[in-house]
Amino acid sequence: MTDMPAIEIAGKGGPEVLALTRRPIPQPGPGEVLIKVAAAGLNGADLAQRRGVYPPPAGASDLPGLEVSGTISALGDGVSGWAIGDRVVALLAGGGHAGYCTANAGHVLPLPDRLSFVEGATLIEAIATVWTNVFDTAALAPGEHLLVHGGTSGIGVTAIQMARLHGAKVSVTVGSAEKAEAARALGAERAINYREEDFAGVIKAEFGKGVDVILDIIGGSYLPGNIKALAPGGRLAIIAFSGGRMGELDLARVMMNRLRITGSTLRSRPDAEKTAIVAAVRDRVWPWVADGRFKPVVDSVFPLAKAADAHARMETSRHIGKIVLEVGSGLALP
Repeated sequence: MTDMPAIEIAGKGGPEVLALTRRPIPQPGPGEVLIKVAAAGLNGADLAQRRGVYPPPAGASDLPGLEVSGTISALGDGVSGWAIGDRVVALLAGGGHAGYCTANAGHVLPLPDRLSFVEGATLIEAIATVWTNVFDTAALAPGEHLLVHGGTSGIGVTAIQMARLHGAKVSVTVGSAEKAEAARALGAERAINYREEDFAGVIKAEFGKGVDVILDIIGGSYLPGNIKALAPGGRLAIIAFSGGRMGELDLARVMMNRLRITGSTLRSRPDAEKTAIVAAVRDRVWPWVADGRFKPVVDSVFPLAKAADAHARMETSRHIGKIVLEVGSGLALP
């Protein structure tokens, strides 16, 4: 077999521009492994790429898919520590929504035996994002208070669990009573329904000084509230801007309260930086995954051929946890 099924983006637009096709199986270069994909996570970046607003970095596959689980099928030159047949998860810059993909060997982690491939496909992108923004850059400490916007998104359910396991308190914003219940079940101390409550007002009224760290996937429209909700010395980590690129910033409050605002993306970081992030995740977070303290949260599973339906599901914002594409199901081409 020399080719594989793949989901390609045939144009800019809605889920209907996704097409199931066949592509040549990629070959691993030096320092890379070839993974036979069993399942792949769906992320907001995949939707943004489909809309034409988040192109892949130079040199990356044009196919969507930033995280996969599967088995190693081949090793590139210079790869050590991995063997053909190993069950793994991998962080990618693209190409995961396909039958095979290549990955930098330093961006791969072992999939614990206790987890299925579907569960494994939910892990590495969100965990790496939360680690680098909340723990590394924002330096969330045990006993501090984290506020997560989008508390039941893939990022949200990950951040709740990681912060709680770290000994921090967590509050979240959500859009429904069902999501609030799910967030509390994962360990959130307070779930604020943004459709009914002002999150900054709730935080100040119920927690006095405010929160120490905010992880924000909304952006512009939430910026004034974020600044109000932060305690002195607080840190705001912005990782997406579904609520807009621009927001009014109260510079006086930033200065008087010694606030720090950071922004980042993960996909376009240099390989060496991502290798360091994955190594930190392996040391600090993977033990929680391996022994079951951290639990994958799967919203729904779609066969690869139904990728458009998976995108449509994510766009409803009704999902709780991660949406997964299962490779090997429903792959017959018309």
